[in-house]
Amino acid sequence: MFLLGLTGSIGMGKSETGRMFRRLGTPVYDADAVVAALYVQGGAAVEPIGAAFPGATRNGAVDRAALSQALTGPEAWQRLEAIVHPLTAKAERAFLEAQAAKGTPVAVLDIPLLYETGGEGRMDAVVVVSASPGIQRARALARPGMTPAKLDAILARQLPDVEKRARADFVIETGRGLDYALEQVRRVQGAVAQRPARAWARRKTEAA
Repeated sequence: MFLLGLTGSIGMGKSETGRMFRRLGTPVYDADAVVAALYVQGGAAVEPIGAAFPGATRNGAVDRAALSQALTGPEAWQRLEAIVHPLTAKAERAFLEAQAAKGTPVAVLDIPLLYETGGEGRMDAVVVVSASPGIQRARALARPGMTPAKLDAILARQLPDVEKRARADFVIETGRGLDYALEQVRRVQGAVAQRPARAWARRKTEAA
């Protein structure tokens, strides 16, 4: 099974690109969706986050606004990541095992901070979703609750787009419309179908 990492900075169109892969028949693991499920009432991250960040939960769920205010520096982010990363890793493994059992030839792993966490080494190839800085900023600032200061803080934690593009196996441009982006997704699917798949076999060997 070929493991294709999908990543990109905020506002680049990564989530929409993931939906395109799904529509074309490639299963996608969505790290953001997994985290969202961990944060809702009954989610596995609620209790430990409440203990680590008093006041960051409300009515049995993580209060994202309160948690955001509590993340005041690197140490706080490290505490949060120590809670969330093992849970997302477990969900990712379950997804991959299910796809391998089905005989899926290619699986996409949509992970926002793939390069920032060194996750590219777990993939057979990486797709970076990109757009111009102006388009990126306009998209991000259109999100509810987003401010220029908050956006700048998010971008400070992300590898610059130019570096991601330089390290990528494939780049999908999303600033020229959905049809253009969809055609690029099709091309990536065709290209990876011709490549050897090693990452999943290596993971299984390491886990044995």
